[in-house]
Amino acid sequence: MGFYKLVIAQFSDMDGKLYPVVRIGNQIWITRNLEVSKFLNGDPIPEARTDEEWKRMGEERKPAWCYYNNDTAMGRLYGKLYNWYAVNDPRGLVPSGWRIPSMADWEKLIKQLGGLDIAGLKLKSDSGWHSNGIGDNSSGFNALPGGYRSGEGIFYDFKRNGYWWATTVSVTFDAWGFRLFYDQSSPVIGYSSKMNGYSVRCLMNYRND
Repeated sequence: MGFYKLVIAQFSDMDGKLYPVVRIGNQIWITRNLEVSKFLNGDPIPEARTDEEWKRMGEERKPAWCYYNNDTAMGRLYGKLYNWYAVNDPRGLVPSGWRIPSMADWEKLIKQLGGLDIAGLKLKSDSGWHSNGIGDNSSGFNALPGGYRSGEGIFYDFKRNGYWWATTVSVTFDAWGFRLFYDQSSPVIGYSSKMNGYSVRCLMNYRND
């Protein structure tokens, strides 16, 4: 795979689920979306199944997760969707040595893959995207179009677009996110309501570079 190299290792979350990982430049990423249901101290992350529950948790700035369309079967391929309050809860979603990406991490990933014009094609999976909007997955990142949940609790864009959180705050009520669209080869970096439900990836540095 040249610059991109599969790593013979696995990431393990607090539920004991195992995730394959890949090295891209000097970053090591998990290759599927996070599906953990509890924080590092063992506290459960609340599941919000109804629109009303999801909206209330966001308005109260409390952590929450869900499956797309509240369908448990979605988790096996697409992982969970988390609001920003779960991602940035001080109890932590990922083990020591790993982290949820900042915008600087996402920007570095794009740069290591050759820039905005081509990074999206290398990140997207080679199947599963609407209207043949696939990539070649040459990075091994295997980004899937898992959609998102709005702060009002409505689900959008499944099979069309993928959305992932960054830990970086944009303005008082917003945080940054990373997006891939079925009809674009370029990743999109933008800010989002903290009440939205996005997917989560995590990473670590390779050899502390």
